Amino acid sequence: MDRKFLVELTAEIVSAHASVNEMKKEELLEEMQAVFQKLLSLAGSVSEEGEAAPQEVKPAVPVNKAFGADKVICLLCGKSFTTLKKHIAVAHQLTPKEYRKQFGIPTKIPLVARKYSEAKKKIALEKGLAVKLAEGRKKRGKR
Repeated sequence: MDRKFLVELTAEIVSAHASVNEMKKEELLEEMQAVFQKLLSLAGSVSEEGEAAPQEVKPAVPVNKAFGADKVICLLCGKSFTTLKKHIAVAHQLTPKEYRKQFGIPTKIPLVARKYSEAKKKIALEKGLAVKLAEGRKKRGKR
C-alpha cells in the first residue's frame, strides 16, 4: 500500500478520535504513531490483489487423527466436538469451505463424528425422510 495513503488514513482516524476526546499534543503524536504503525503492519499482511495473505496455521493434531468415531477435533484449537460446523463459525469465524481449504480436507470427509452421522442416518431412514423428500421434489417438479 502507498505510504502517503497510510499517512492520510492515519490523520483521518486520529482526527476523528480527537474530535470527541480531549487530547494533549504528546498524546496526539503518540496516537498518530501507534495508528500509523498498526496500519503499516496491516498493510504488510495484505497482498497486491487486496486479499489477506493466507497465514500458515499448524494443525493442533494431525489431520488424519482429527476425525474419529465418537468425536472430531478442531484443528485450530484442539477441542473435540460431535460436529464442527457451529464451532468453527462461532469460535474461528470460518465457513466449512474455508476450514477445509486451510487444512486440505477433502469435501468427502464430513466435519462430524462417524457415530453421530450414522445415528442421524438411521433416524432419517426409520422416519422415511428419503421417501418424503423424493415425493416432495416430485410434486414441485409437476407445478
